[in-house]
Amino acid sequence: MTSGGRAPRMTHEVRIVGGLWKRTKLAVTDRPGLRPTPDRVRETLFNWLGQDLTGWHVLDAFAGTGALGFEAASRGAARVVMIERDAVLGKALAAVAVRLATQAVDLHRDEALGWMSRSAPASFDLVLLDPPFDAGLHASAIAAAAPLVRPRGYLYVEAAAALPAPTGFEDWRHLKAGAVHAHLWRRDA
Repeated sequence: MTSGGRAPRMTHEVRIVGGLWKRTKLAVTDRPGLRPTPDRVRETLFNWLGQDLTGWHVLDAFAGTGALGFEAASRGAARVVMIERDAVLGKALAAVAVRLATQAVDLHRDEALGWMSRSAPASFDLVLLDPPFDAGLHASAIAAAAPLVRPRGYLYVEAAAALPAPTGFEDWRHLKAGAVHAHLWRRDA
């Protein structure tokens, strides 16, 4: 519920682009700072990653609609941890996980930076970061996420501007689509 007791307004949908749940629609709840990754950007990201994520462990911090995390699960990820602090968005993520009947998705209603700081190093093959652009979280989110990536694993970041790869990572791929800069960095061996 939003303030005033009204149900949150659904403004539009995004769809899962590939894998088991290809073409499945995900409702996008109207929430401050929520900006789902466009279908075209997600398609490009998963083309870069090679489509099949069988056995991968993925972290979707700042999950929002879950578009990135559900896309990874759709493509075979063994475990997708989604972190979302907003209660309304968390309920929506849980409902999608139930609808898809997936055991691969592990939802946490928590603050992403705190959750990452408490997590074991080198525990993910892929970390997905898409914090609200105007929240000033990119530097601290990248610093918290980088240690969680396994050697030769990937860190994906969306931002309003081009960013340099953090120490220990190579700039693997980059694209600009509208107001979004999508960065895929690969951790050194």
